[in-house]
Amino acid sequence: MGQTTRYGMIGCGMMGQEHLKNIALLPDTAVTVIYEPDAAMRAIAADLAPHARFVDTLDDLLADSALDCLVITSPNHCHADQMAEIAARNPLPLLVEKPLLTDPADIPRLKEIAAAYPAPIWVAMEYRYMPPIAALLDDVETVTGGIRMLSIREHRFPFLQKVGNWNRFNHQTGGTFVEKCCHFFDLMHLMIGSDPIRVMASASQSVNHLEETYDGATPDILDNGFVIVDFACGARAMLELCMFAEGARYQETIAALGPAGKIEAFVPGPTRFWPDDLGPAPTPILEVSPRAPKRPETRAIPVDPLLLAAGDHNGSTFYQHQRFLDVVRGVSNTPEVTFEDGLRAVEMGMAAQRSALTGQAIDLQAETR
Repeated sequence: MGQTTRYGMIGCGMMGQEHLKNIALLPDTAVTVIYEPDAAMRAIAADLAPHARFVDTLDDLLADSALDCLVITSPNHCHADQMAEIAARNPLPLLVEKPLLTDPADIPRLKEIAAAYPAPIWVAMEYRYMPPIAALLDDVETVTGGIRMLSIREHRFPFLQKVGNWNRFNHQTGGTFVEKCCHFFDLMHLMIGSDPIRVMASASQSVNHLEETYDGATPDILDNGFVIVDFACGARAMLELCMFAEGARYQETIAALGPAGKIEAFVPGPTRFWPDDLGPAPTPILEVSPRAPKRPETRAIPVDPLLLAAGDHNGSTFYQHQRFLDVVRGVSNTPEVTFEDGLRAVEMGMAAQRSALTGQAIDLQAETR
C-alpha cells in the first residue's frame, strides 16, 4: 500500500459529491478536509467522506499543512476569488471545476495568478474522458483525414436545482453557453487543433424556468440555441443545444467530418434518469463511416457500471481524477487540461453569449489584438 494522497474539497454540492464518490474509488487517496457552508450538502458529504474534517471557512482549509492537493467544486461565481485566495495562501496542485470564471473582468488577474502559480492547475473538462468521446478522439484524425466540419448536439434535461438556486441567473453562472457549454467549446478546440477566430450564436429562453421567481427575480438563463465557430485553419464547428429534450435516447451526439470520412459518438444521459420500465439504459455508440469503400461500422462503447453509479458523466470523472492524481504524485508532469484550455473555452462561451444578445458575430482576433 502506498502513501495516501490527501485532498481538500471546496464545495460539496451535486458535482462535488460526484467528485467525492470518484476519489473514493482511487487507491491510496482520502478527502481529509472539506469546506461546504450549506448544512444539507455537508450532511451528504459526511456520509460520502466519513473521515473528513469539516471547516467553516476556506481560510481554515488552507491552513491545513497536511494536504497534498485541492479540488474546487463550488458555484461558478466563487471560482475566481477562491483561486486567488489559494494562490496567496497555499498554492497546492489544483483541480478546478469548469468554468474558471464568470466575469470577464477577472481574466487579467487570473492570468497573472496562473502565470505565477508554482503547482499544476487542471481545469475539469469531464467530457474529454467520457469513454465514447475518448474513443472518438483516438480515431478522429485517421477516420476523417483531418476535420473540416464538427457538429456537437446536446439535447438534455433542464438545469437541476442547486443550492440557493445559483444556477438560475447569468450573473452567477456566466450564462448557459459558459456554464453548460464550455465543455463543448473545449472539445472543438481540442479536436480541430486550431484557434477560434469568429463566433456566431442565436439563442433564447423559450421553455424552462419561466414561471420561477427567486427573491422577486425570474431566471434569465438560455435554454436553447445554435453556435457556429470558425477556426483559423478553415474548419468550422457548430453546437446545437436544447435543454427541454430529456426524453431522447442519447443526450449528446458528436460528429466529425473530413475528406476521408465521418466519425460519430452517441452518448446517453445520466443512468439515474433512465426509466426503469424501459429496461437497461442505452449503451454509448461510436459509428465510423469511411467514404470509400463505403463500410459504416457501429461499435458499442460500454461503461463500467461501478463508474456509472458514481456520477452523471459516463465514468469520465473517475478517469479525469486518475490522470490528475498522476500529476499530483509526479507520475506525469503536465495537466492534460491546462488553465489556458479552460480560459479559452470560457472566452468562446462568453463570445457566444454576446453574439446571441447582440445578433452580431464576435471577432475573437480583434479582441486579442
